[in-house]
Amino acid sequence: SDGTRFCRLLDRTRKQSSTKDWNLTWFTPNPDLTQCFQHTVLVWFPCVYLWLCAPFYFLYLRFHHHGRISISSLCCAKTALGLCLASFGLLEMIYLLVKRSRDIEHQMVFLLSPIIRSLTMLLAVFVIHLERMKGCRSSLFLFLFWTLAVVCSLVPLRANIQAVVEEVSNTLLTYLSLKQNPCPVEDASFLSKILFWWFSGLVVKGYRSPLTAEDLWSLREKDTSKKIISDLEREWSMQCAKLKERCENVKALGCRITEQTQLLQKLRQEQSSGFLLLRTLARTFGTYFLSGTLCLIIHDAFMFSIPQVLSLLLGFVRDEDAPLWKGYLFAFTMFLLSCLQSLFNHQYMYACFTVGMRVKTAVMGLVYRKSLVISSAARRTCTVGEIVNLVSADTQKLMDFVVYFNAVWLAPIEIGLCLFFLWQHLGPSALAGIATVIFIFPLNGLIAKMRSKLQVQMKYMDGRIKLMNEILSGIKILKFYAWEKAFKERVLGYRENELKALKKSQILYSVSIASFNSSTFLIAFAMFGVYVLIDEKNILDAQKVFVSMALINILKTPLSQLPFAMSTTMQASLTTLRHIVTFFSGFSLPTDGDSVVIENGTFSWSRDGPPCLRSVKVPHGSLVAVVGHVGSGKSSLLSAMLGEMEKKSGNITVKGSVAYVPQQAWIQNATMRENVVFGQEKKESWYQSVLEACALLPDLEILPARDATEIGEKGLNLSGGQKQRVSLARAVYRKADTYLLDDPLSAVDAHVGQHIFDRVIGPKGILKNKTRVLVTHGLSFLPQADLILVMADGEITESGSYTELLNRRSTFSDFVKTFAGNEHKESSTHRGEPVNELHHIKALNRVIIQTMKPLSDSEQEQDLEEVGKLTEADKAHTGRVKLVMYVEYFRTIGLALIIPIVFLYAFQQAASLGYNYWLRLWADDPVINGTQAHVDVKLAVFGALGFAQGIAIFGTTVAISLGGIIASRHLHLDLLNNVLHSPMSFFESTPSGNLLNRFSKEIDAIDCMIPDGFKMMLGYVFKLLEVCIIVLMATPFAGLVILPLMLFYTFIQSFYVATSCQLRRLESVSRSPIYTHFNETVQGASVIRAFGEQPRFILQANSRVDHNQTSYFPRFVATRWLAVNLEFLGNLLVLAAAILSVMGRATLSPGIVGLAMSHSLQVTGILSWIVRAWTDVENNIVSVERVKEYADTPKEAPWTLENRSLPSAWPQTGTIEFQEYGLQYRKGLDWALKEITLSVREREKVGIVGRTGAGKSSLALGIFRILEAAKGQIYIDRVDIAEIGLQDLRSRITIIPQDPVLFSGSLRMNLDPFDGYSDEEVWRALELAHLKNFVSGLPDKLNHECSEGGENLSLGQRQLVCLARALLRKTKILVLDEATAAVDLETDNLIQSTIRTQFEDCTVLTIAHRLNTIMDYTRVIVMDRGNVTEMDSPANLIAGRGQFYWMCREAGLV
Repeated sequence: SDGTRFCRLLDRTRKQSSTKDWNLTWFTPNPDLTQCFQHTVLVWFPCVYLWLCAPFYFLYLRFHHHGRISISSLCCAKTALGLCLASFGLLEMIYLLVKRSRDIEHQMVFLLSPIIRSLTMLLAVFVIHLERMKGCRSSLFLFLFWTLAVVCSLVPLRANIQAVVEEVSNTLLTYLSLKQNPCPVEDASFLSKILFWWFSGLVVKGYRSPLTAEDLWSLREKDTSKKIISDLEREWSMQCAKLKERCENVKALGCRITEQTQLLQKLRQEQSSGFLLLRTLARTFGTYFLSGTLCLIIHDAFMFSIPQVLSLLLGFVRDEDAPLWKGYLFAFTMFLLSCLQSLFNHQYMYACFTVGMRVKTAVMGLVYRKSLVISSAARRTCTVGEIVNLVSADTQKLMDFVVYFNAVWLAPIEIGLCLFFLWQHLGPSALAGIATVIFIFPLNGLIAKMRSKLQVQMKYMDGRIKLMNEILSGIKILKFYAWEKAFKERVLGYRENELKALKKSQILYSVSIASFNSSTFLIAFAMFGVYVLIDEKNILDAQKVFVSMALINILKTPLSQLPFAMSTTMQASLTTLRHIVTFFSGFSLPTDGDSVVIENGTFSWSRDGPPCLRSVKVPHGSLVAVVGHVGSGKSSLLSAMLGEMEKKSGNITVKGSVAYVPQQAWIQNATMRENVVFGQEKKESWYQSVLEACALLPDLEILPARDATEIGEKGLNLSGGQKQRVSLARAVYRKADTYLLDDPLSAVDAHVGQHIFDRVIGPKGILKNKTRVLVTHGLSFLPQADLILVMADGEITESGSYTELLNRRSTFSDFVKTFAGNEHKESSTHRGEPVNELHHIKALNRVIIQTMKPLSDSEQEQDLEEVGKLTEADKAHTGRVKLVMYVEYFRTIGLALIIPIVFLYAFQQAASLGYNYWLRLWADDPVINGTQAHVDVKLAVFGALGFAQGIAIFGTTVAISLGGIIASRHLHLDLLNNVLHSPMSFFESTPSGNLLNRFSKEIDAIDCMIPDGFKMMLGYVFKLLEVCIIVLMATPFAGLVILPLMLFYTFIQSFYVATSCQLRRLESVSRSPIYTHFNETVQGASVIRAFGEQPRFILQANSRVDHNQTSYFPRFVATRWLAVNLEFLGNLLVLAAAILSVMGRATLSPGIVGLAMSHSLQVTGILSWIVRAWTDVENNIVSVERVKEYADTPKEAPWTLENRSLPSAWPQTGTIEFQEYGLQYRKGLDWALKEITLSVREREKVGIVGRTGAGKSSLALGIFRILEAAKGQIYIDRVDIAEIGLQDLRSRITIIPQDPVLFSGSLRMNLDPFDGYSDEEVWRALELAHLKNFVSGLPDKLNHECSEGGENLSLGQRQLVCLARALLRKTKILVLDEATAAVDLETDNLIQSTIRTQFEDCTVLTIAHRLNTIMDYTRVIVMDRGNVTEMDSPANLIAGRGQFYWMCREAGLV
């Protein structure tokens, strides 16, 4: 646009302040003049010429008069052109003053140019007329002016054409990239749009072959995340600013307002915040929604016209003298009105679902953006599981709210109109109908209120999803500890409470449904009863009865919608919006600063939490080491620098860009290359340098597809050291100004740690000129640090260089003297020996990838991406849902419940048919002396049949709801069992988003959607049966129409269901990556923020949401397409019934015509609802299919074996024997362990050492049967472990794992989930684990609530909790898997001494990084490439000068 171009022009002018810029005009392949030159010299030059020469030219004309020339058409054209050019200049000036006043404040030259140009044009027009009056026919003076003006205008014209061409080409490129498969609705004709014919192509394609994602249309620009969220964010910030302003105004009056009033205002403000979001959504999407509302109002006008035409038709049937053409006119009018009503209704639904889709996109986008900036305090209260629930269940409820909101205000109007027309037919008796409505309303209002109170179901669902997310994250730990049963019970506890609330809610809902489905009868019974009883002269004829019944059938729709609409609205406004707004109002992080200084800074992890940090200054370009005990605040210091903590006072500034390496590496589910490059451009030479420096090149040799190998979620298929090196490589590749490194060397072997320090972090490393803040427990690195910060209790107690601190003789120097001997020996390598020269380092970081297949010769040519693939994307099944899924669902409900349900439905519809036919007989009853006979008996029979129907409706809905809950309980339990019994390889190859999707969205569909769909479908199928019977009774010839219509109906239905089902599957499949991405982002939010990668992740989230919406949009359009076509068929039945009634009026009574017509009018609605219900059932039964999917995946061995009982004290001695034991991660892979034979004696302490990938951890995995033996056996106390249950084995031996995982819940639950130990025993374990002081200092002691993943404890403290778990179990066999990698040396010493004393009677296997910790062990096993190469006491191995001797020598221990 002009405005945009003008802004760009201004920006360029500011940059080009001089009128001469030779780089722009001369030293360039595309020469141009500066903007300043173009808007001054080029504009002014012809103008200055005209103004300067004009006086001389006027003087010349005065003395050369040749007579006046009359006005010609050419002269008029010149004048008009001149005035137009002058007015353009004036318009430009006005535009600049009004629209761009701020922009031109410092560039007044832009305002001057149009003024000069306009005045000059006026002067030129004056000269033209002066010349005419003086008789001058040709003018050299003006010719030169116009020539100069044109020449000077060519340069700006060229610039403008260039800008327009650029803009058009960019727009075209964007259009082409977006419109690879454009949505046909954009180019569809009016008729195609209203009949949804533009959708037919996709239906045909779906019928011929199952649809794939490539067949779907790209989203329209207005439906994309980018467009929707930018509009909404703008509106949201405006609304928030207004609210803030209002709050500040109230605060200003605070002194005059009492405390109580202020509290009330605070509560109101909290409530209004939900409405604030609603108002923002309304302002963004309101216009389109209102167009849909207009369609709904027109639909209502047609709907109320139909009973009036029916009244005329029945009048025609009764009047034998009426001409036949009138009957045909009324018949065709009814058909036309029914068709128009249908069309407008579906246009409204289309608008609603489109708005609903946009609202879903908007809320998902806002939640994602918020999750990127959420503070740690808010992060602790809102877990990943809750965020997933927010974007799945809560967005769905908002979409329902959009669809049903109009019913809240329109339904009462429709009810009022129905009662007005009923008054016209039945007089004051219509008041009885009003009384019945008034009785039904409060009853349903009460039920809706009681159901909204039962929304605790959502709370239990949130808890269940949150717990499942933690279980999936910590599944390896659950398997090691055999805790699956305890956590399964916790999940089932949540599930039972959820189902109890659901059962109560469904029973109340059944009362509501029964009262509404019986409302037709109740209103008719009340009105007809009052009408005939108040005056015996009141006759119920066919016209009164069936027009009233048609109106009551219309009345039924708003009556049934109103409670649902009110409940949905209440749920959306009270629960869902509050959920979302509570999340939005969680504390956000401040924006980044710019230079590393913390001045008098006090920080805490939450607004109300205790302060954790005080003050620090870091010199530019220096290496700063941060040391201290576990929990002293080292990681908190880095978090404060990143702005992740709540600032209490002081200020913080960080200079330039930041790269951050967290203590626990955050790895994306992407290729290794993508993890390292992390959104930057790949520069090959720098990339190779980074991989070499971070010791990753040897890993690439082993990976199946080198750096194109996919890494599993959370780096599942990498070792701890590899994850940390990838995390470090990502930071190094960034070339940032400041590096914050949170103990990156703890998880790697000592020699690799030294290599990385020398090549990356140290004074000669590739980061030598950068500012580096390194948290470390390695004392050997401290002498090379420029500054050391010693931390204790969140404060920097000492700072200075290594020598300064030693000379002070403080706590630090004592600590160094105590531990330096061991540590220095342990991790200082001989600098003179390059890493690759020693023969025993050839295996540096050779890793065995657990779930990947190395390249064989035949596969060398395969695409690297395919070879490196690990995780399986969620796949969509194709074709119709198999019948077996329905059988599976009904089997879980049981025949005992299904038979009564079918019987109750048949009984319910028989009663309905009975009372309708009874009405027909009553209407046709002859009138004798102005009265009808036995009115009270007729009324009693009518009442009895109606009430019987109501009771049957209640029975059916309750039975289906209970059946649904039974099925849901079974299916959830099966899913949970299948997932918990799956082996570790399953979790490595299945993204957690897929599993979470099953436990949230799919289970929610099975809970509510499927039973509701069945209720609706069965109700309407039986109703359709009733209608067909009645129409056939009235006009048997209608059978000739009904049969082909049914066949055609079935044909269209089958055509459609294949497409609809596949769209539902595609939509489900494309939803899982959204959850996986959300999950990954929330866990790595601090890293993403530190690297400033939020825009890239937002784009990724947008593309995932858009991809999901590409299948959601055609899914709801498909329903509209089907409904429009089927309702047209239904309207043909109305036409057939009406025409046959007109033709046979001589033989038909008004009663039977009225009955047939009032029922055939319901067919369009019934067909539409059957389709909707059937589609819902078919679509949602896919959830059963997806939940049952994991029943066929490989499972672990049984948890317990009934026929194999172990002694309660097993193992008593703790002897372990390996007999030719071999292990493979998967068939066809290399052997991870090769025919190992060794025995570990009672109470023996054995150290296991070797390079990364030597098979050390594989040995531990084998003992715990995380991986099953490929050959050979392991015997513990002479019992073959392959012959006992997994839980029996794992619960009798203990491991302290490398990654300490905690679960949300109390600290006591984390130590003892089965409640098998007393508090005294737990406290004793904590004391021995050196945690007693810390825990007793907590306000809630053992009941201290751990956050998700144990984030409110430091990594070292979490490791000590794992030690406490082992002390509590005190089994005869203990395995330590590099368990002290994350703790400082003093804590490591404490742990080692505890293990030596407390596990003295036990067999201990230690997989060691720090060799000094195992030098006093009985034996050491040296492993290399899956073989035991050496095994003896440490002293003998050193004396033998084998591989262990070289490792000790390298570590400085000999």
